[in-house]
Amino acid sequence: MAREFQRGHKAKISDLTPGTDLYVGVQIAAPGLTFDISCFGLDANEQLSDDRYFIFFNQPKSPEESIQLLGAQSGDTESFRVTLDRIPAAIQKLSFTATLDGAGQMSQIGPGYIRIVAGGEEVVRYAFTGSEFTTERAVMLGDFYLKDVWRFAAVGQGFDGGLDALLKNFGGEVAEEEPPPAAAPAAVPGFAPPAQAAAPPAFGAPPAPAPPPAPSFGAPAAPTPPPAPQQPMHAAPTIAAPLAPQAPHAPAAPQAPQAPPPYGQPQQPQFGQVPGQGAPPAAPFGQPAPAPYGQPAPAPYGQQPPGGMPPGVPQGVPQGVPAAGAGLQAALQPYKETATGQRWTPQNQQLMRVDLTMGGSGVLARQGSMVMYQGKVDFGYKSAGFVGRAVGNATGQEMQLMRCTGRGQVFLAEEGSHLHPIELQGDGICVSAENVLAFDESLQYEVRRVEGHGIPGGALFTMLFQGAGTVVVKTHGTPVVLPVTPTTFADCNAVVAWSAASQVIVSSQVRLRRNAYPGHSGETVNLQFRGAPGNFIVVQPYEV
Repeated sequence: MAREFQRGHKAKISDLTPGTDLYVGVQIAAPGLTFDISCFGLDANEQLSDDRYFIFFNQPKSPEESIQLLGAQSGDTESFRVTLDRIPAAIQKLSFTATLDGAGQMSQIGPGYIRIVAGGEEVVRYAFTGSEFTTERAVMLGDFYLKDVWRFAAVGQGFDGGLDALLKNFGGEVAEEEPPPAAAPAAVPGFAPPAQAAAPPAFGAPPAPAPPPAPSFGAPAAPTPPPAPQQPMHAAPTIAAPLAPQAPHAPAAPQAPQAPPPYGQPQQPQFGQVPGQGAPPAAPFGQPAPAPYGQPAPAPYGQQPPGGMPPGVPQGVPQGVPAAGAGLQAALQPYKETATGQRWTPQNQQLMRVDLTMGGSGVLARQGSMVMYQGKVDFGYKSAGFVGRAVGNATGQEMQLMRCTGRGQVFLAEEGSHLHPIELQGDGICVSAENVLAFDESLQYEVRRVEGHGIPGGALFTMLFQGAGTVVVKTHGTPVVLPVTPTTFADCNAVVAWSAASQVIVSSQVRLRRNAYPGHSGETVNLQFRGAPGNFIVVQPYEV
């Protein structure tokens, strides 16, 4: 599992991973704000003495490609490839920074991180939030620095200025004066060729087979004037089609050869003359008529490779495969973790992710519902107290809960049930304790009694949740939400939840069975719901 760093933590790279070809990912976001994420390659005096080692969107790699900007991927806002054993000796430090592009402050950002991945496995992560900053417009996230060996430090230091101020701080102005001598031989041209020469090799494995793309990029083919004359050639067949009215005189002659069809077909009337003369005979056959045009002809026969024959040259099916990558990564892509920047995020219908770094309060979840967690998370037993246990046992609304706190992400599930996060904003909802998986600790909850005349001396109970927060409800299958009307009834074993403002009446016909005895009703209980417009009930396609 990845090591969680706090601000100021340092470690040798060799203690984190034996690898030297590393992936560095940065995640930082805020509503309405954009960020420039860069890497400064600094010398022993922590100065940008060579501007070729300022890696950003306009200069995506260093000359020897030891530092490369990869772009957004795998949930990261920006990512880099760092090959430590290829970094020149003059570069003693790599500083990864994020700056605001436009108005805003770093205090507005949500939870973010900088992480190091080696061999596809995350080895270290430093997480931060906007609460750690105020009016800064830039932040130094983390450093690789050489001190007898390469090391990593979690910095998390705010910077009042933007990208320009960072350049000045690292001696960017001096670096701009130094390159002109080098720029005369290869400053501007020097960077451009490596970027182009490097881009084809790096991304060029796909472009290397660019000979097929060459037709796709057929800008050179486009300039060729011959296509223009070809258009009239295509127009000629289209004009030949109108000649079909004149062709009726010819059909009589073709019909004569039609008598000996064996001779006609070997002659292959589908060749060029058919567009003029053979159009009428092709009309009766229909599909053969397009056959003369060649590509359409194989299309009808090639329905097994439908339309894939003409695109088959570029192999249309694989067109998407190289983009996403073939093999294991392509197979696992649909199942990657979903991070939306929200506190509660469904990963699929049966798995819920809660980010404890957001919200400022803990989470209460059903014991045993944790299937995985990331980060530094503490789990503790949530005692209901003597009175709570007594009430829970008496009403059947007892919940065995655990408290989840810390900085990390917890994944919750239970027996493949469908999970539904319901956000409360000062309102309330009634949910049976059996259908509650987890909820924010900030919510207030209590046992509510539902009385009715349908059960002699009996009553039903449910849990009432109120306040501001989220409660995760679990159901068997996909539920349906119905509006409350005077004629709304539901089986008490199928109903999952209802709005707290709804009026609930137990409306049940007591149908005693031969095995009925005290403590076992042996009857079917229906609930009738009433309330003002806007109230609802949630029913699952399942009955206990």
